[in-house]
Amino acid sequence: MIIPEWTITELQEKMDSGELTARRLAELYLERISEIDKDGPYLNSVIELNPDALDIADTFDEERKAGKTRGMLHGVPILIKDNIDTHDRMQTTSGSLALEGHIAAKDAFIVKQLRKAGALILGKTNLSEWANFRGKRSVSGWSSRGGLTRNPYALDRSACGSSSGSGAAVAANLCAAAVGTETDGSIICPAQTNGIVGIKPTLGLLSRRGIIPIAHSQDTAGPMARTVADAAILLGAMAGVDGGDPATKGTKKRGPANYLKFLDREGLKGARIGVARNMAGTNPKVIKVFETCIEAMKHLGAVIIDPADVPNFDKFSKTELEVLHYEFKADLNKYLKSVDEDTRVHSLEEVIKFNEENSHKIMTYFGQEHMLTAQETKSLRDKKYREALTKNLRLTRKEGIDAAMRKHKLDALVVPT
Repeated sequence: MIIPEWTITELQEKMDSGELTARRLAELYLERISEIDKDGPYLNSVIELNPDALDIADTFDEERKAGKTRGMLHGVPILIKDNIDTHDRMQTTSGSLALEGHIAAKDAFIVKQLRKAGALILGKTNLSEWANFRGKRSVSGWSSRGGLTRNPYALDRSACGSSSGSGAAVAANLCAAAVGTETDGSIICPAQTNGIVGIKPTLGLLSRRGIIPIAHSQDTAGPMARTVADAAILLGAMAGVDGGDPATKGTKKRGPANYLKFLDREGLKGARIGVARNMAGTNPKVIKVFETCIEAMKHLGAVIIDPADVPNFDKFSKTELEVLHYEFKADLNKYLKSVDEDTRVHSLEEVIKFNEENSHKIMTYFGQEHMLTAQETKSLRDKKYREALTKNLRLTRKEGIDAAMRKHKLDALVVPT
């Protein structure tokens, strides 16, 4: 079944006019998922479908008939990554067999926000297992529970991880939009690889509560969509102050969560855009596309500052990984401690043991080196961790991006993903 790539705004218009209902829309996407994700070319981007999706769609249709709509997402089918808690009949496993059967006790805060906004959560998407933080030679887009997600444009190519399922599903038009998560490239990579729009928001704009973690200093969820406007709608719906996540306290100061009003077709006129040449790499194919994009920005009125290099961008990879290992152990242990007692694992140590005991299913392609290293770390009070985190923040902020923005008086920086 070929479904037009309707935008969220177009879907609302069609449902308002009666041309479509939320139920029929959900049915269309479910039919397409059946055709090309599982039974057809086998994209394998959806790890689980919501068994109550059509009943929920009926509720949204009844609300619309009664003159009540919850917002731009009312009745719009979206997919969310399988490391985000949903308190329904779907599992939350981060793609791991160790968490198979785990039903979250509560919705993640961003899921509450999405439900409040009327989004229809159609199902969950596959991902790189444990959000790509299990082994050093991870197969991007593969999980022991979900298998390998394929790129819809070329089935023998990577869909990129860890939000591979969300990226591939949006590109293949299996949903109106999707939610991914990123610690280091996990939204941006599948967005560019699958040809869609992905946003990694500023830390604290979206609550981290109810998301299986890697590291609290870098983790965040973010929207993945086919248009900038759709990504903005999804971002606004998820944003909000969460008393359970102190990082969101500053959200009120950032203004309203309606990002659509900032989408200005003339917005690049006079904008100072810096080109971070030292981060652009040397691949001639990538550089060619990059130059085309820069010319397009010039044509739209941007003032291009080239080069506008970001200092120190290559000087913190070792300490960044140290921070991730420390925080992974602390944050994952905290999450697993709170899961239902019937869940197989309740600590990183138990996950490692489960993986070893089931290595024929779980470690067929790669190991769990990151987990083993994380398990050896001490507490977050350890001097080594605190010094590494301080160094990272200094080199990436004041002596990194902020330094480049300040020196060249920039509105934004551009660089290939």
